[in-house]
Amino acid sequence: MNRKQLTIVLVLGVVLGGLGWWVVRRDAASYQSTGAGLGQKLLPDFPLNDVGQVVLTEGTNELTLARVEEVWKVRERYDYPANFSQIGDFLRKMWDLKVVQSEPVGTSQLARLQLLEPGKAGTNGGTLVEFKNDSGKAVASVLLGKKHMKKGDSSSPFGGEGYPAGRYVLVPSNAKQVALISDALSDVEPKPDRWLNKDFFKVEKLKTVVVTHAVATNSWKLYREIENGELKLADPQGEEKLDTGKSSSAGSALSYPSFVDVVSPQAKAEETGLDQPITAKLETFEGFTYTVKIGKKTGEDNHHFAVSVAGDFAKERTPGQDEKAEDKEKLDKEFKEKLTKLEEKLKTDQAFAKWTYLVSKWTIDALLKERKDLLVEKKEDKKDGAAAADAKPDEPPTALPEPDADEDGAMEEPK
Repeated sequence: MNRKQLTIVLVLGVVLGGLGWWVVRRDAASYQSTGAGLGQKLLPDFPLNDVGQVVLTEGTNELTLARVEEVWKVRERYDYPANFSQIGDFLRKMWDLKVVQSEPVGTSQLARLQLLEPGKAGTNGGTLVEFKNDSGKAVASVLLGKKHMKKGDSSSPFGGEGYPAGRYVLVPSNAKQVALISDALSDVEPKPDRWLNKDFFKVEKLKTVVVTHAVATNSWKLYREIENGELKLADPQGEEKLDTGKSSSAGSALSYPSFVDVVSPQAKAEETGLDQPITAKLETFEGFTYTVKIGKKTGEDNHHFAVSVAGDFAKERTPGQDEKAEDKEKLDKEFKEKLTKLEEKLKTDQAFAKWTYLVSKWTIDALLKERKDLLVEKKEDKKDGAAAADAKPDEPPTALPEPDADEDGAMEEPK
């Protein structure tokens, strides 16, 4: 290579290097202005600890999650407690979300990516997520658009149509730069029931359950003499016998209850059916008494439901007859610890009495049963059955003898 060729190569290297440097600086400046650089955080200055409200808007639906006295609540569900873990996970996710692809997009392309403002573009509108501080001042926002689908195959549970592997988003502070994130954020919707704290009471160590129906003959009571013992029917009438298969579910009634939604505190009893409910009273070996009322059924096969809780616990321990002095301190300590836990559970469970819930039929199915649904079916009287089987069908009447005919075939006159 002569000097002239070397000079040309060096000049080209400088030009290409300068062009590359300019492109990198341009893109870096663009990414820095939007906070949406490849591999960078979507919201680099997201004030995680300052967020006191989250507002989700999609179409005409709006949901507000607000922190009130350190407790997150769902405003569209009458300030019922929200799922703190769910909100906390969402906020941390937004703080840590990184961009996997970023590119400028014209206004005409936003509809295709469902990144138009909600309420103004029908199905092409996105889900606007606004983060505010405790006083309601906006501190960050992001518009969630169309989900990015990854191609699947026939063996995939999603089939060949693919599955959501990310989502197109837009930071409103720079409406010209669309980013793709690797999380579809499928659960981020303005549906109040999905953000409720679904923790509920639990009936443990059931002793007796009494169900009262409007028709007295449908009511029933089951009881156990010892923990985990066999269920028995109280006051059996005549030949009534408890069917252990049919009644087994009653022995674990409300042991793991859940609710679907909460009802407005302003709802009237005659609207919910709680003015004439099915009532169930469940007592436990530990001293809890749960009184539940089951009201009208909704079109989704859910029932209106209310619960009240009382507790009657021994405050002092009765020492054993042959209890040793060295064991007393240990046993007294264990007794006090157990009493403290029972009182804490009582306080927690009593908080549910302030609300009316919607619960699934599955949750309360054991308490909806009528008395006849718990009993062994009566067999048919064999004697009556045999008599019915031996009975002969009615015989047809004997036919009258036909009159004799003469040789010509004419009928003879009776004499």
